[in-house]
Amino acid sequence: MSDNGFDKVLVANRGEIAVRVMRACEELGIDTVAVYSEADKHSGHVRYADEAYNVGPARAADSYLDHEAIIDAAQRADADAIHPGYGFLAENAAFAGKVEDAEGVTWIGPSSGAMERLGEKTKARQIMQSADVPIVPGTTDPVDDAGEVEAFGEEHGYPVAIKAEGGGGGRGMKVVRSADEAADQLESAQREGEAYFDNDSVYLERYLENPRHIEVQIVADEQGNVRHLGERDCSLQRRHQKVIEEGPSPALSDELRQKIGEAARRGVDEANYTNAGTVEFLVEEDENREPGEVLGPDANFYFLEVNTRIQVEHCVTEEITGIDIVKWQIRVAQGEEMGFAQDDVEVRGHAMEFRINAENAAEEFAPATGGSLDVYDPPGGVGVRMDDALRQGDDLVTDYDSMIAKLIVSGEDREEVIERGKRALAEFDIEGIVTVIPFHRLMLEDEQFVTGRHTTKYLDNTLDPERIDEAQAKWGTETTTTENEEEVTEREFTVEVNGKRFEVDLEERGAPAIDVEAAAGGGGGGTQPRPERAGPGGDDGGGSATSAEGQEVTAEMQGTILDVNVAEGDEVEAGDVLLVLEAMKMENDIVAESGGTVTEIAIAEGDSVDMGDPLVVID
Repeated sequence: MSDNGFDKVLVANRGEIAVRVMRACEELGIDTVAVYSEADKHSGHVRYADEAYNVGPARAADSYLDHEAIIDAAQRADADAIHPGYGFLAENAAFAGKVEDAEGVTWIGPSSGAMERLGEKTKARQIMQSADVPIVPGTTDPVDDAGEVEAFGEEHGYPVAIKAEGGGGGRGMKVVRSADEAADQLESAQREGEAYFDNDSVYLERYLENPRHIEVQIVADEQGNVRHLGERDCSLQRRHQKVIEEGPSPALSDELRQKIGEAARRGVDEANYTNAGTVEFLVEEDENREPGEVLGPDANFYFLEVNTRIQVEHCVTEEITGIDIVKWQIRVAQGEEMGFAQDDVEVRGHAMEFRINAENAAEEFAPATGGSLDVYDPPGGVGVRMDDALRQGDDLVTDYDSMIAKLIVSGEDREEVIERGKRALAEFDIEGIVTVIPFHRLMLEDEQFVTGRHTTKYLDNTLDPERIDEAQAKWGTETTTTENEEEVTEREFTVEVNGKRFEVDLEERGAPAIDVEAAAGGGGGGTQPRPERAGPGGDDGGGSATSAEGQEVTAEMQGTILDVNVAEGDEVEAGDVLLVLEAMKMENDIVAESGGTVTEIAIAEGDSVDMGDPLVVID
């Protein structure tokens, strides 16, 4: 790092957030380094970066989650710092600590100590209590016995939420509605906590049936200054996953938003927190609130958790405050003091973010399993911002999350943003893959959302699914595969010297494909055979073949095996749970369609599988 700050930053992420960070770096005069897996070797963030390093195969555990590979790439690239983006290693305190200990590399984010204190939910609750921040009635120590869950339910009433210490976004959270469910739900929450966060510790909270989800963006520097940048309303959720985010909240009075903002500042100050983060709260909704009426200063709100990273929806806050949060992450990591006071933070107008996911909302938001962007023509105009990494002609990478872009719309007030959002979503032309754009267009015509009276339970409990089907039929496109009229052979030669990427791309029309491995003499002659593309048909460790005869049970979607409930030789009946598959942050029970004997198990706990991969054979 020079006297003027960082010269080069490695972004330990992929897709649109990697490009978002790289753009901030470019505006600050900082060179950028991308890391990529084999599945992502043609991805947009690799194209955008000044340098790119291969860190492993498609499986995230062997690439984007490989601590040593990421740090080694940073040191080989002579990068001054690592920015984690969100997801992957962004909230991994152990990784942050390794970066802090690495010679010549700075961690862009909160300290590993602060991440550990606030990442474990019981510790975070204790800190918030010390700062006089309201918390949901619950335990401040972990629980490990179903009897404790039953006792808590008897004291505070059902339902009870069991939450993983390191959880978030609905992962590791189970709802217990009666004492009979306590043991099974406790075991399930512990299993998810161990699988996702390497921590099976859980705690209890009173489960709020009808809340709003309000979060406060904060930035804190190493000189002790803490600023909050207003709130975002993330109440439109499906199974605890945010769908549309907006700011400011249409439901809060100015007095209530001030109370929540100051509570967030007190909490992070108590935790000795630095850099950017988000303090999340649940606000109890008034079911009798009329359209246009807001929640007053006496409304109950409770601390939920702290996200010790940049958020997907940080763009909403940037649009209504004019403050570049990613740039301030970098500046704070360089030791700079924030150049604005709390009174200087002014919220102007309104903004909404629409997550453009490659999912079919009419099919329970099932993710696309492949395809390419035959047409990709995003909207523009006043008040329209696009955060993306893909371009027309790109193939969809299905090994990771399903989000392909974010559309952020801003305006003078919420009404203008809704109308502008309708226009922008109608302009957004994507062909070749299915997306949730029809669902977003439906929401902008939905009375409950338009009047701002939706809660976190609206999509799951109230919205008529037939309306989603109708929207998909009216405005949707499907995943398609097209064949070129003229045969095109793309010859892509990738050479890696000490892991650094160099490539030559050739294209010929009407020519036969070259057998790269044969041309290289079976891998000799000083060249490497071209890696197979990850996904169906690729050899990336994500699938296997079966040899036993009988009914083959296959994966209905891409995901990770959490638990295998049967062994070879077991007798099963129709409806028995064979295994648990995690996909899209949800546990899915894979059940036997008919009875018989388990003759082969093709997977093991922790394996990644693609759609169609064989799992179990029943004869």
